[in-house]
Amino acid sequence: MLSMKRATLEKNPGDVSSMFDDVAAKYDLMNTVLTGGQVYGWRRTTTVAIDPKPGEKILDLAAGTGTSSAEYAKAGAEVVALDFSAGMIEEGRRRYPHLNFVQGDAMDLPFEDNTFDAVTISYGLRNVNDPHKALAEMYRVVKPGGRLVVAEFSQPQNAAFNQLYRFFSDQIMPLMAKFSSDPPAYDYLVESIRKWPAQREFAQWVAAAGWRGVEYKNMSGGIVALHRAWK
Repeated sequence: MLSMKRATLEKNPGDVSSMFDDVAAKYDLMNTVLTGGQVYGWRRTTTVAIDPKPGEKILDLAAGTGTSSAEYAKAGAEVVALDFSAGMIEEGRRRYPHLNFVQGDAMDLPFEDNTFDAVTISYGLRNVNDPHKALAEMYRVVKPGGRLVVAEFSQPQNAAFNQLYRFFSDQIMPLMAKFSSDPPAYDYLVESIRKWPAQREFAQWVAAAGWRGVEYKNMSGGIVALHRAWK
């Protein structure tokens, strides 16, 4: 029987966590299907931007099942994969028993100041109740000179392409999501992406949290934007 749980744009932490618990088993598969496999290219580009090095400490927030964290660990980095969802962590530990998974809240990170060489979050910041607070927490736990990389769904800059993208989000994605373990969760996905700020506005959010040298790169015409900054 399909679960009918989903979060709302109020982003109640309990609702968000429960929603991701329900979709954990098929989460990565659905990412592949709904993005037409583009998620693999986005992940490679994000890894290059993070530039993980042997011995570095990297915090991967909203790590989900650890798919991205595993890539950073391959480079020799010491990775902490943090997620709010116990279900995601359980699935991640099953797949990647060598990774260090921690359950925690991006708005109240359980780490000392100046702990990590880099912090990253992919497609998870828009699910946080207060992204500004989360960006400040990321700043706190990164060492001076450390870096931030955020991959997040964004807004296509070309008007015609944006209309096509909206048609896909409104009409095609709900049909594809019926094959997931929790179709209503993907309604929330579309809504949360639409409400998320465009590239320049989000860059201002990053800078307001204290980060410097903020820059961004569009991927797939702006469907996803990769933001990078330094402490």
